[in-house]
Amino acid sequence: MFKIYPFTAYDGFECFLQRADNADNSTKGPVMLVHGAGVRGNIFNPPNERNLIQVLQEAGYDVWLENWRGSIEFKKNEWDLDIVAENDHPAAVKEICRVTGASSIKTVIHCQGSTSFMISAVRGLVPEVDTIVSNAVSLHPVVPEYSKFKLNYMLPFIKPLTHYLNPHWGDDAPDLLSKFFRTMVELTHHEKDTTVGKMVSFTYGAGAPALWELDNLSETTKQWIRNEFGNVPITFFEHIWKCVKNGSLVSKDGKKSYSQTAPATSARFVFLAGKLNKCFRSQSQQNTYDYFNALRPQYHKLYDYDTYSHLDIFLGKYAHKDIFPTIVQELNA
Repeated sequence: MFKIYPFTAYDGFECFLQRADNADNSTKGPVMLVHGAGVRGNIFNPPNERNLIQVLQEAGYDVWLENWRGSIEFKKNEWDLDIVAENDHPAAVKEICRVTGASSIKTVIHCQGSTSFMISAVRGLVPEVDTIVSNAVSLHPVVPEYSKFKLNYMLPFIKPLTHYLNPHWGDDAPDLLSKFFRTMVELTHHEKDTTVGKMVSFTYGAGAPALWELDNLSETTKQWIRNEFGNVPITFFEHIWKCVKNGSLVSKDGKKSYSQTAPATSARFVFLAGKLNKCFRSQSQQNTYDYFNALRPQYHKLYDYDTYSHLDIFLGKYAHKDIFPTIVQELNA
């Protein structure tokens, strides 16, 4: 169970945090989990034998889930990475510090929660954060060639038709356009995944499936995922395409590269990379680790996982054995 803490982003957007129960029993302070695009904080709470929230609680942490404006808990809205980095994450961090009285916190960040949070960090907007565990992608997005093709050629085709894509169309296609996309995906994706899972792969990557290895998911979790995806704005895809072309994160207008100046943070970074990731290549995390390691050698860490992909780092049925002990170890460090 969770207690809700509303907070207002710096531009007025109303977000909220979820604080896991038994916070009074924590001995190691707050850790904030940051979800990706078009999902919600609940993505860290799959119905597995043990999930990351439970493992972190058992390790003594006060666990918080940030629901920033890209969460499906909110009405659909058009955002980009700069908007989130400037307004949502800094406000969330400050709210946790206010409520708990902590002077510093730790974070576990995923996908576009990770890219946007990295912008917050390197710009010095979250000085309270001393340890950042990043999964899948951070400062240097590298995508498969087919994803480049989709971003370059399909995005201009889609943009005049809709301001959003929604993997949940796999289960609920409310209009002719969403039915068209679902039919197209069903004709081209033959993996043994759910219709939502197939729509996820169409929306986010170049694989079948793109965000997980099916063998890593229990059947229960695979079905549970169907309700954990929603609208993602085209404005985000336009921004990330500029970043991919640049080789590292850039501002929405493309004028500023966030890897060209020294990062305004002293946080320690731990990078997780699934070698089978077909949304963002594991080279993404390797490139960012190399960047930070060159600035401060032997301070940061990189972990590669040969049998994992993107979201199964958190949703995998054996992640509590294969992944989470390392996360706890590095947070403790």
